[in-house]
Amino acid sequence: MMARQEQISQIIVTAQQMRDIEARIFAAGMPVAALMEKVAGLIARRIQDIYPNVRQGGQGGEGGQGGHEVKRVGVFVGPGHNGGDALVVARELHFCGYDVKIYSCFSKLKELTSQHLLYTQSLGIPCYESIEQLSDCDLLIDGLFGFGLERRLVDAIAKAINQINSWSKPIVSIDLPSGLHTDTGEVLGTAIRATHTFCLGLWKLGLLQDHALEYVGSCELIDFDIPLADVQAVVGDVNKIHRITQTTALSTLPLPRPAVTHKYKEGHLLLICGSRRYSGGAILTGLGARVSGVGMLSIAVPESLKPLLVAQLPEALIIGCPETETGAIASLQLPENTDLSSFDAIAIGPGLTGDTTPIVQQVLECDRPLILDADALNILAHMGTIATLQKRQAVTILTPHAGEFKRLFPNVPDPMKDRVRAVREAAHSCGAIVLLKGARTAIANSQNSVWINPQSTPALARGGSGDVLTGVLGGLLAQAKSKHISVEEIVATAAWWHSQAGILAAQERTELGVDAFTLTNYFIPVLASAWKELN
Repeated sequence: MMARQEQISQIIVTAQQMRDIEARIFAAGMPVAALMEKVAGLIARRIQDIYPNVRQGGQGGEGGQGGHEVKRVGVFVGPGHNGGDALVVARELHFCGYDVKIYSCFSKLKELTSQHLLYTQSLGIPCYESIEQLSDCDLLIDGLFGFGLERRLVDAIAKAINQINSWSKPIVSIDLPSGLHTDTGEVLGTAIRATHTFCLGLWKLGLLQDHALEYVGSCELIDFDIPLADVQAVVGDVNKIHRITQTTALSTLPLPRPAVTHKYKEGHLLLICGSRRYSGGAILTGLGARVSGVGMLSIAVPESLKPLLVAQLPEALIIGCPETETGAIASLQLPENTDLSSFDAIAIGPGLTGDTTPIVQQVLECDRPLILDADALNILAHMGTIATLQKRQAVTILTPHAGEFKRLFPNVPDPMKDRVRAVREAAHSCGAIVLLKGARTAIANSQNSVWINPQSTPALARGGSGDVLTGVLGGLLAQAKSKHISVEEIVATAAWWHSQAGILAAQERTELGVDAFTLTNYFIPVLASAWKELN
């Protein structure tokens, strides 16, 4: 049975779901004040770990994880319970010897928050209505607004937030940076640019949306022991949003292998890719498939590319196909006694060009699990995405970036505004599994479940990175034929593995040094390290 901490780390909630979960906790008898004390105590301890008190002779905390010794702490207090949390944190830091100042410009506070403010003042902690009084602080704590904010911030509070950001001081946000929409991550006029965000209880959806990333800083979960029964009662299994973790990804990988096996038991993948103009797409997709460990790899390319692919991937079966005058595949010419149903999975698209419409149509009619990427997606868009895919009986996986997504699904909400809603509606409309690439890749199936990859690196913003992902995904899909793993989990694992390889490569070579070819050299080190940690 999965440990509670791992289960909690996978769950992502909306603002309404979090309200409902808290309502169950309070209805069961948990006092609001007691929960506030517990949560704020956990936050205060983490702040002391990362930003130790200079008077205590701290050692920099977390091995220098973005923190440094501080003396003066400024705490921004909002009118609700987020402000109450901040006041308890202020009190605890005061008791630990920090010089604490409070800023609050709100005339009306919730009763519990008001009580905590009175108590902090009785302790001699100064409270100011002018933001300038906190400008000399070494560390700032944002407790202005918690989850559920929906209105745009204007006037005095917007001006105060902009001023806070202009100081370029380290900022810790409680639950999420004030000014971000809890679900979409949208900036509501303006928002705190946090150095650290301590998300309370369960991961909030907005923190995992692309356009929130420049505001959340280093993000971690403060687990305050919400009963799993209450979470499950609200979240359930329908419309669930999953956070991909290392544990879940490793559990989906085809490891360990059986002691007795052979290459055909470990999957046979067919890649259809490349053209005279875009030969690199075929090579990079093949290299991605190689690192997946797939048992057999066949790659169909234009005849003129065959020597190049043989040189790069000598273990693969390279199938040279007749080509058009422009150097694209004219027709599939598979080996004798072989047809598309001979393979465990097929991936098509990288480097094809738009001249291969008949090939894409042929492959769409087969009964094999199918991955469409790059030019195959553009061809599918011209054919009519929804009408075409609804005819397919086998599994279909689409891997678009935002531009391709808009061409595939012109009537779906803009993925740049709400990625989760967009990918969910797209998958539901066509019956395929849709992987929407981005800083926080989102994956959805036709049953409305969503998976989000919580980590990535801008080092992957390079031509060819997506081709590598297609190859890795294809190889994992081919190997899963008899392992009773859901396709959605395989797609999620491929996305996780791809991003982790990029992160490791960037750490060693900087973000500018991770070309797609180099990226393929980091998949196995990531896997070896993670597998060793697990075992």
